Amino acid sequence: MAKYRADSSPKKVDLGVGVYRDSSGNTPVLDCVRRAEQQVLAAQSTKSYVGAAGREEFNSAVEELVLGASHAGRRDRRVRTVQTPGGCGALRVGAELIRAAAPTAVVHVSDPTWGNHPPLLGNSGLRLERYPYYDAAAHELRFEAMLERLDRAAAGDVVLIHACCHNPTGADLGMGQWREVLALLERRRLTPFLDLAYQGFGEDLAADAAGVRLVTDSVPESLVAVSYSKNLGLYRERVGALIAVSENESRADAVQSHVLQIARGIYSMPPDHGAAIAARIFADTGLKNSWLGELGAMRNRIKLMRAELAAQLRAATGDPSFDFIQEQRGMFSLLGVSSNAVDRLRENCHIYMTADSRMNLAGIMPHNVTYVAESIAAERLIATEKSATGS
Repeated sequence: MAKYRADSSPKKVDLGVGVYRDSSGNTPVLDCVRRAEQQVLAAQSTKSYVGAAGREEFNSAVEELVLGASHAGRRDRRVRTVQTPGGCGALRVGAELIRAAAPTAVVHVSDPTWGNHPPLLGNSGLRLERYPYYDAAAHELRFEAMLERLDRAAAGDVVLIHACCHNPTGADLGMGQWREVLALLERRRLTPFLDLAYQGFGEDLAADAAGVRLVTDSVPESLVAVSYSKNLGLYRERVGALIAVSENESRADAVQSHVLQIARGIYSMPPDHGAAIAARIFADTGLKNSWLGELGAMRNRIKLMRAELAAQLRAATGDPSFDFIQEQRGMFSLLGVSSNAVDRLRENCHIYMTADSRMNLAGIMPHNVTYVAESIAAERLIATEKSATGS
């Protein structure tokens, strides 16, 4: 971020920072958020604490958005939800809960995974292990290897799974694969910890939560970390939630007690402003419809840029090597080039991405997509020539 800001080139392109940008390069405040915020401020009579669990109407709405209105756990009163400071807060509170309940449990995370997963979970004291997920060179899931590795996990271990729009790869499990994962979780008695940070950025709210609903409706215990940074644009408001599905109602009450104690020891009380805005949007039909429209526009812009970049890369390279970009979902894809190539794209072309070649497709604009594609194609040619000469 610092290097990008210091770069004076008019050609510079930021594909690194993980925020949504519109076609003008802005990260906008959604219209539904502006209107809801005005209503919240007009009705607000106090700045006192809401409580360690957060805003009740927010938590209830999150459960319905994520799990669905007819989820068996909600019907049987086995679900408890607490508001957290963003999805990061949900992940850390969930990790602390796992450590309190099963300190020897191993948390299995995908290879690759979001760069903040290891510190958020591992700094709780839990041991992390990696399971194969994606082949960056072949641009495909390593699904059979994933199943084989998880089939050797110990009963009681935890499996962290990206619910949709996998970060950093953009490669998601299909529903048939989700069913195979569910069968493995049940057979090996593993606990799923599902990270839902991009609901609505892949297909729509229901489709992006389909894997979560399948798993949490079937296994006795599960955790879901939820974020509203991306799909509501509430980045700086830190709006998130941790959903815990337990085996029975009494166990759910015990889990809630532990979660609130953990939260009190980390941040005491969650911030309310963003959650109040979100709750207002979820509860108001007009605001919610406005949100769904704006969310659809964000999703479609990313899909359009994926398709356009893939087409431009095919034109620039003369082959379909980069067609995978169009087929993946969400904001991110791994370009699949070396860290040296990433450095050259930055130094020579002023195109910025993370060292593992993760691209944020929301950083692609109609005015720079051709430049980005031609730069990547030129870099690939250079890398190919170097490889051929052994230099």
